[in-house]
Amino acid sequence: MGCEFGKLSRVRHVISYSLSPFLQAAGLPALLQQEHPPVLRRSQATVLRTTPPFVAFYLVYAWGTQEFERSKRKNPAAYENDK
Repeated sequence: MGCEFGKLSRVRHVISYSLSPFLQAAGLPALLQQEHPPVLRRSQATVLRTTPPFVAFYLVYAWGTQEFERSKRKNPAAYENDK
């Protein structure tokens, strides 16, 4: 056939990560002894890209909710001459 089992098709644009058996055997203490695991570096890079839109959305949402509640109230000055 030409293809061996496990490599029957070619998958593109899929990234897979694996951990060395030596690190697996070391466990959590070895991860804590590292100065900065790669996961922290990658997450810090994405925080700067993803946080500003969420903060902006929250501020717009909070302002919109506050403005909506303010606009629902009646203006007492409009009813001063009513009896």
